[in-house]
Amino acid sequence: MPFDALLDRIRDLVQELGYELADVRRAGTRDRPILKVRIDRPDSAPGRGITADDCTRVSRALERSLEGGGLVGPQYLLEVSSPGIDRPLTRIEHWRRFQGQRAKVRAAGLEGRTSVEIIGAPDDEHVRIRLADGTERTIALADVRDAALEIDWKSIGKDRR
Repeated sequence: MPFDALLDRIRDLVQELGYELADVRRAGTRDRPILKVRIDRPDSAPGRGITADDCTRVSRALERSLEGGGLVGPQYLLEVSSPGIDRPLTRIEHWRRFQGQRAKVRAAGLEGRTSVEIIGAPDDEHVRIRLADGTERTIALADVRDAALEIDWKSIGKDRR
C-alpha cells in the first residue's frame, strides 16, 4: 500500500478516537518496518497532554485496523507516542495553532536549521515567519524540509501558576 493511503487511514482512525495526528514516520528495514506515530489532543496544553493510556488506546486500535485490513506485514513494529516538547510542525494546521511560538525550521531559502517566530499561515500552502533579525518572510510549506517547536529551556521546570 502506498504510504499516502496508509497515512490517510492512520489520520482518519486517530481523529475518530478524538485525537490529532501530529506526525507519522517510517523507519526500520524492509524486513522489519517501523511506523512511528505521534498523537496529540486537539486542546492540549501543559498538564493536559497525551498519557500512556492514550497511546495504548490508539496503538491497539491502529493494530486492529492495519493488521485486519492487510495494510502492514506481519513483522512491522508500531510506536505510538506524544509529540513531545519539540513537537513537529508537519501540517498547515500546526503552524496556525502555534502562532506566536518559536520553531526551528529547515527550508529552502533558509540557512541550516533556523530559529524563527511563527507569525501565521496566510493560506493553506504558505507560512509566515519572523527571523532573528526581525525580517518577516513567507515560505511555501512544500519548501519546509523539517520544522519543530523550539524548546524554551529557560521555562522548563518553572512553576506555571
